[in-house]
Amino acid sequence: MRLLLAEDEKELSRALTAILKHNHYSVDAVYDGADAYEYGRTENYDGIILDIMMPKKDGITVVRDLRKKGIATPVLMLTARSEVDDRILGLDSGADDYLTKPFAMGELLARVRAMTRRRTDFSPDALSCGSLTLNRATFEAAGQEGVIRLGNKEFQILEMLLRHPGRLVSTEQFMERIWGYDSDTEINVVWVYLSSLRKKLSGIGANVQIKAVRGVGYRLEECND
Repeated sequence: MRLLLAEDEKELSRALTAILKHNHYSVDAVYDGADAYEYGRTENYDGIILDIMMPKKDGITVVRDLRKKGIATPVLMLTARSEVDDRILGLDSGADDYLTKPFAMGELLARVRAMTRRRTDFSPDALSCGSLTLNRATFEAAGQEGVIRLGNKEFQILEMLLRHPGRLVSTEQFMERIWGYDSDTEINVVWVYLSSLRKKLSGIGANVQIKAVRGVGYRLEECND
């Protein structure tokens, strides 16, 4: 899943980004409200973590502007303000949840999980196709012959494919969702991860295949033979 993190305290932003990536999220970090709005309006995120006090445009204004544009991406507000009126203002402006600084990282992760579940219409923790099951809580893929824990990028690729088995996902979509707009990673890295993922799915006896459609993208299909 892809998150937008808007936090102007760069040291805190780096720490949050590292923790979120360790927990299998892809993260785009921005440091002011103007960038938060520009990135958020692309609707390329499963959730937005948004600090209230930011330069150029405050978080309240950002979430209001996003909602005026009809953008429904869930927003978790970070605030140093603990007063009830400030929390109410954030929620009334269109935020889905808030977290008061300082906070425990475990609570942040729990709030992000809850927020992204709402984004996916309360989709289950397990996604499946054929004999393959992906546990989104443990990051493990299970087939007829075993279970394997996937790396961050492999997990996100398989999750995208399993959300809509049979639907094509382009290389550009993988790049945007997993590596991000600002990545200087070569596009052929997607093929490298897909090749590795194919081998791992074969190793656990999953009766699925990642099929390439030349010039279009990739899709996950169940093998019936």
